[in-house]
Amino acid sequence: MEKLKGALAVFLGASSFGILSTFVKKAYGQGLTLGEVTGIQVLFGMLMLWLIFIVIKLFSGKSFQSSTKKSSWVKILISGTSTGLVSVLYYKCVQLVPASLAIVLLMQYIWIGVVIEFIFFKTKPSKNNLIGIGIVLIATLLATGLIEKGLEDLNLTGLLFGFLAATAYSVFMIVNGRVGNDYHPIQKSAIMVTGSCILIFTLFPPNYLFNGQFDANFLHFGLILSLFGTVIPPLLFAYGLPKTGFSLGGILSSAELPVATCMSYFILHESVSLVQWIGVLLILGTVIWLNAAKSSAH
Repeated sequence: MEKLKGALAVFLGASSFGILSTFVKKAYGQGLTLGEVTGIQVLFGMLMLWLIFIVIKLFSGKSFQSSTKKSSWVKILISGTSTGLVSVLYYKCVQLVPASLAIVLLMQYIWIGVVIEFIFFKTKPSKNNLIGIGIVLIATLLATGLIEKGLEDLNLTGLLFGFLAATAYSVFMIVNGRVGNDYHPIQKSAIMVTGSCILIFTLFPPNYLFNGQFDANFLHFGLILSLFGTVIPPLLFAYGLPKTGFSLGGILSSAELPVATCMSYFILHESVSLVQWIGVLLILGTVIWLNAAKSSAH
């Protein structure tokens, strides 16, 4: 029963990430800019995560002090800039291409992360990883519509931002697994989002907070984007992953892809062809296969 509860939590956390691109598109439709969308998400998310952590700390009566020496919170703060960079690059991509295509581009982190680990950490990819990379690259050609439409119908700038977002996401995944694991998960998330907030406010000064521009739209989308993109996923992952293990968790977290594609199709009414659906399912199947193979190897 505990494993089932954990699995449900991870699935819902990944699904939460999956709906983000749809609401980002809607925010753009209401006149919000890239700086405003990313800014209100990290600001609201930072405030909520710190509030949740303080409440947990007060009511649990625990000090959250680890028996081992804690790593520097400055490192966590700096590593948090990587997640801010993901938001900026991904939401710029969403601005330029359909949401269903943007999520496919973000999923390229599957193979980009393998390349980064090989270059910087000399971690040789397994045979399964190499096969998986090949399948994902072929599936991406299908899922982006490149084979059907050709390059002339695709926004090349949007594609570039999508691949840059995937690279930043790979860096975030690698760094996140190596920094601050001796902190409470909520505290670690709060520090990382604070770093993200500093980066985004440096790139896009939040003048809208002080010039009377902040209105109901900002509040509406700020709450939605921060809840589904910054607050709910880390809470659910922190609860669910210890119960499922990382291999099953990796499989369940791939729910982000079909959820984002379905949202863009049914809510935004974007065109997704049969060939593109096949590409999406191939990428999804590859993620499941790689994580299942990893699980059986252990």
